[in-house]
Formats: sequence, C-alpha cells, structure tokens
Amino acid sequence: MRSMSAPCCMAWFIARGFSKPARPGMGRVRPLFTLEMRAAGFAVRQPRNHPPFTLPGYAARMNSRQSRGLLLAVVFAFAAGLVWAEDAASLLPASLNSAQIVEQMRRQSQAQTAALKQYKALRHYAVEYRGFSARIAAKMDVDVNYDAANGKSLRIVSQSGSRLLCEKVLKRAVDSEEEAYKDKASTALTEANYRFQLAGSESVAGRTAYILNVQPLTDSKFLFRGKIWVDAADFAVAKMETEPAKSPSFWISRTLIHYVSVKTDSFWLPQQVRSETKVRVGGTAMLTIDYGSYAVVPAAGFQGAGR
Repeated sequence: MRSMSAPCCMAWFIARGFSKPARPGMGRVRPLFTLEMRAAGFAVRQPRNHPPFTLPGYAARMNSRQSRGLLLAVVFAFAAGLVWAEDAASLLPASLNSAQIVEQMRRQSQAQTAALKQYKALRHYAVEYRGFSARIAAKMDVDVNYDAANGKSLRIVSQSGSRLLCEKVLKRAVDSEEEAYKDKASTALTEANYRFQLAGSESVAGRTAYILNVQPLTDSKFLFRGKIWVDAADFAVAKMETEPAKSPSFWISRTLIHYVSVKTDSFWLPQQVRSETKVRVGGTAMLTIDYGSYAVVPAAGFQGAGR
C-alpha cells in the first residue's frame, strides 16, 4: 500500500485542479486563494459592480485537467495492482490440494530411493539437561552408511560426557532409528499413517514450500503430529515442526521436534534435528543431531535435476 499512496495522492491533487466551480452548473471558477481565506474565517466579498473573475475557456481547461488527473489516478492504481499481482504469482506454487501434494511426495520418495545407491556421513549427537541447579551433558559421534542393497547401518565411533545420558538418551535415539528403518511402511508420511490438511505456503531457504498440517491415524511412538513444509518444486519434506503422537514416558510432559533437510547432489537428506523435552519433575533436555556432510553415490545412469 505504501508504494501506491504517493502516485494516488499526486493524481488526486491533479484531479482536484487547485480550484472548484463556484456553483453547480456554472462555468465561473473561484480562485483557490479566495476559498482558503474564507476557510480561515475571513470575510471575502466579490465587488458588487464587477462580475467574478473568469478567463475564456478556463472552466473547460479545468474540466480537461480533472479528467486527465482522474485517468492518471486510475493508471497508477492499475499499474501498482499489476506489479503486486505479478510478484504474488511468482511466489505462489501451483494450485494443488493436499491429496495431490501427498501423491507427489510419494512419487518423489520412490524416485529418490531408486536413484540413490549409497551415501556416508558422520553424525554428531549432543544432549544437555538443565534442572534443579544442575547441568549434565553428553556427546556421541555416529558413522552412518547407507547402501541400496543392504540398507542403513549406524555405528557409534565415540562418546563423551554423562554416561547416563549416553546410554539412556543418545544410544536409545540410535536404536530407535534402526528399529523404525526396519518397518518403513508404518512410519512413512503417507495417507495410510496420517491425515493431511493444506495450510498455505511460504518460503523455506529461498524456495517456495507448501505447509501441511499432519495428524497421525494411530498413537504410535514413531509417528508425530504438527506441521511439515513440502518443497513446491521437488515435493520433498524441507522442514518439520512436530511432537510425538505418543509420549515415550510418563515423566515427559512435552517434546517439540524441529527438523530441517538439505538438497545434496539432487537428493534431499536430513540436515539437523533438534528436540526440546520438558520433564515433569522439572528441567529441560535439549537433543541435537547434526547430520554432517554427505558423500553421495547415485545409481548408474542417474542425472540430477539440478534445481
């Protein structure tokens, strides 16, 4: 609106013509100075023996000026509207409903699985607990190998800090991923496991993404509820803000999970997961998984889209 105010105000001022007719239907024009004096409270009278001052053709020129001014106002407003519409159209993705988006997600996942032969990465796990004036922390490095023929394997290469957190939090996180990977169908982002609702679109890392509300159909510990952002060009999950469908323990009041993925050599892979868990007896635990840099090997004959 700010960009439209200046041209519209200028056009309105031109259309006003700096003056206005003395009476409806009359061609005579009262000078703006006279009008301003009267508005300020001064008594300004026309001489009795002299008719109001007029110039030949002045009213016609004023009418012409008013017409040009009004036309100018319309042009400015129309031009501003076109610019806004073009900008908005360039930001919005194609008009799809939630079912169509989920179907494209399924196709994208199948295509990536078929095209990805192998990858390696070194993950960095870190957990910190703060509560009751105490702070304990632990770290763990995990070597990850994925092979299309043999699946995914995770191997702990180092750990430090609190032994309790390493065993009860970090190692359990690694074990849970291996368990979920063995039954991918029951944890996949599909209509068999979730209910989806389109909530809009916005930019994620400079790319347009659909926003979907997701609700699990069952209270599984491996499912979640919340929002996901789906890349509008590739239909891969770019970001998630969720919480578990089922609390893993009575002692946990709430867990919020933030997930971000990254496009690496035409493949969408996890970049970071950060979760914040509130404990009922007091305190907060922060778990972070940095997925590191990937060494990706595509299948033979695969050519990335490069977008």
